[in-house]
Amino acid sequence: MHNAYFDFAAPHNEPVMSFAPGSPERAALKQQLAAFKAVQLDIPMYIGGKEVRTGKTVDIRPPHEIKHKLGHFHMGDAGHVKDAINAALAARQQWADTPWEQRAAVFLKAAELLATKYRAHTNAATMLGQSKNAYQAEIDSACELIDFLRFNVHYLTEIYRQQPVSSPGVHNRLEYRPLEGFVLAVTPFNFSAIGGNLPTSAAMCGNVVIWKPANTQVYHASFFMKVLIEAGLPDGVINLVYADGPTIGDVCFAHPDFAGIHFTGSTGVFQTMWKTIGNNISKYKTYPRIVGETGGKDFVIAHRSANVDAVVTALARGAFEYQGQKCSAASRAYLPSNIAEEIKSKLAAELKTMKMGTTEDFSNFINAVIDERSFDKIAAYIEDAKKDPKAKIIAGGNYSKTEGYFIEPTVIETTDPKYKTMCEEIFGPVLTIYTYDAEKWEETLELVDGTSEYALTGAVLAQDRYALDQATKKLVNAAGNFYLNDKPTGAVVGQQPFGGARASGTNDKAGSQLNLYRWLSARTVKETLVPPTDYRYPFLKEA
Repeated sequence: MHNAYFDFAAPHNEPVMSFAPGSPERAALKQQLAAFKAVQLDIPMYIGGKEVRTGKTVDIRPPHEIKHKLGHFHMGDAGHVKDAINAALAARQQWADTPWEQRAAVFLKAAELLATKYRAHTNAATMLGQSKNAYQAEIDSACELIDFLRFNVHYLTEIYRQQPVSSPGVHNRLEYRPLEGFVLAVTPFNFSAIGGNLPTSAAMCGNVVIWKPANTQVYHASFFMKVLIEAGLPDGVINLVYADGPTIGDVCFAHPDFAGIHFTGSTGVFQTMWKTIGNNISKYKTYPRIVGETGGKDFVIAHRSANVDAVVTALARGAFEYQGQKCSAASRAYLPSNIAEEIKSKLAAELKTMKMGTTEDFSNFINAVIDERSFDKIAAYIEDAKKDPKAKIIAGGNYSKTEGYFIEPTVIETTDPKYKTMCEEIFGPVLTIYTYDAEKWEETLELVDGTSEYALTGAVLAQDRYALDQATKKLVNAAGNFYLNDKPTGAVVGQQPFGGARASGTNDKAGSQLNLYRWLSARTVKETLVPPTDYRYPFLKEA
């Protein structure tokens, strides 16, 4: 609610460590991986600053080594969700009244702890819990999470600085209040940075938060909660609870103090949440803020002038880094007939060089998909493609869940641009390619735009500047993050604010001021310095 702001220096992006052989960061990470694997953690919920254990435990196992147990966490029920809400509301007033520079210091300290003391820890937790290789963990749970914390402090400072004009005799100001109630943050498995950003961005603005992470991300989420506590986060400001989605929704969405949801997950779940909130709208003290980033069916389209090797690299990285489990991962590609065969041949050859296995072996580019449910869904798409006359597998296609949930990077070629793997979100290492007539560029752009309900990310590769310009215009609504001559993944905080439209979400752009505005409620204050003492305006007076 405070006007005052602290003039924090503009941040810079956290440098990415290389983990090259012989480097100190590689040795430190290897040591931390071994340390985490040597113990089994008993992970509690955190409600009102207290560790809460229920005895109803769920095992945590690395997706790439399912016979090894990392520990377990304690599941909560509706009573724990209610306790978390009560703890949040009890903490609300003092946290909202805390000066901005004091709130900001908590998150800046957390960023510094991640960048230094706990860098190996945050990466190791993500590598083991979510099966990310060292580089994918580093750009996520270290660099991106650090960037979110630092840049959000900077952006919120800029927001607080924005003040209205004051005319003579009047002092005007804006107070940026937190929302009146609590915010629910529901976070996914695939990015530790999202898991950290969704609750902290709202809390930074003075809100109190109930944080429900995906069960498959609890290992890192619980670690990050400890970092926040060490950084000085007051009790009750963020409450970490593990309960199933319907239970969370039943309690939170029926509560009169529900003030907003910060969500990343599936489109279907988000739409159900929105409907429930709408049905309960008369119950709430305020209209809740609904912010969500959901699915994607992200595209790569190459023009006849595209550089073949650039296309191959964009597809190899864009489709198969982190096993295709990024919301932004390339999952459908449109190749022009003049260079399609060369691209497919080189891509297939590149995939044969990708090693697959555990995250502890740093020579592995591919690791496991997140769990058995995901494995079975992806495998079903591959099996369907093997039987369908409209499709054929030109690379990969094998899978096994004997040791872990391993699926080879798989490329499907289809003769039908509306084949189901060109349209449906798979969320795994499966790329579908359609070859189009190189002379039908404009028609193919229309096909790309009209194929999917999603609009998250997309990439266009071309050397022809007119082709890039035309694609930028034709695909204006097809992707919230649009890439020219690059893969459609890898948005960097402060450089490419992230979010999509259509069925991909509300496009509130995580990593920008736009997102933070959603967690603030402005109050305009006008003070008349010398108030009038007569109601009569000059026009009423006689000449």
